[in-house]
Amino acid sequence: MKAIVQERFGPPDILRLTDTDRPEPGAGEVLVRVRAAALNPYDWHMMRGDPYVARLAGGMGLTRPKHRVAGLDAAGEVAAVGTGVQGLQPGDEVLGFCQGSFAEYACTPAELLVPKPTKLTFEQAAAVPVGAATALRGIRTVGRTRAGQRVLVNGAAGGVGSFAVQIGVSLGAEVTGVCGARNVELVRSLGAAHVIDYTKADFTAGPVRYDVILDNVGNHPPGRLRRVLTPTGTLVANGGGSPGHVFGAVGSTLRVAAANAFVRQRLRPILPAVPAGPAHEDLLAVTVLIESGELTPVVDRTYPLADTAEGVRHVEGGHARGKAVVTVR
Repeated sequence: MKAIVQERFGPPDILRLTDTDRPEPGAGEVLVRVRAAALNPYDWHMMRGDPYVARLAGGMGLTRPKHRVAGLDAAGEVAAVGTGVQGLQPGDEVLGFCQGSFAEYACTPAELLVPKPTKLTFEQAAAVPVGAATALRGIRTVGRTRAGQRVLVNGAAGGVGSFAVQIGVSLGAEVTGVCGARNVELVRSLGAAHVIDYTKADFTAGPVRYDVILDNVGNHPPGRLRRVLTPTGTLVANGGGSPGHVFGAVGSTLRVAAANAFVRQRLRPILPAVPAGPAHEDLLAVTVLIESGELTPVVDRTYPLADTAEGVRHVEGGHARGKAVVTVR
């Protein structure tokens, strides 16, 4: 099968399209015929082995990539199932977390897949797993957003932010989105009651206080963000795309956690939703919102499998509007 592989850590140019063996599903696993795979900040972190502290933790490999085939988000069709798998059979259309999704086929535990909403294309479905599940955790699970609250999403046009705005609206919150000038109309179309162009105004200097802030950017220190929180408000710091070769998102996570011990407000760091924790429940919850029409993936652009490196370069540069997706046909 064709797949995007990496033999070492480095820039996007290390990614190459080659032939490799098709994986076989083990007990409890599903073989997915991948039709599309989303690009995430997670992918360039894995590609570069960045931050270094994550290598020591064993999540990405110490001197070379832990996973030879790149990619995590996927949508496609069940090609085969391993022993013990129930509820899925060949031909079913699915989406979920599939390690090695930049390939024609990928294996993954059955519990990391859910049925693909019929209204979505494969490209739209591939955009869902990391982005939508992270937004759900940030806004609903950790942020505890309730109807009538004021919610601010910093980085509202990105892969997580575009889902977060819609999830906040679905919960009955008054959502403010922060983005660049070219994305103001997009964020407004997602349901945001207010949109702040960060090139014209600094929301941390404004008079409005928010019950929940989901920060996907990390361009303001916690002290500045706390200034525009209500006295009992919640700051959710999503460190998924944080730069920094040594500590990266781990450093910002530790800073927020340390500050939380000394303030009345709730300061909660999160990392992107990856195959851990309540992944199946989160995926089911976002597909319910999609089926009800309350959540729609925003696909920025698509790349053929052979151009995956260019797609990763686009995402790493912070240019993605919604999600960038690799098509695998």
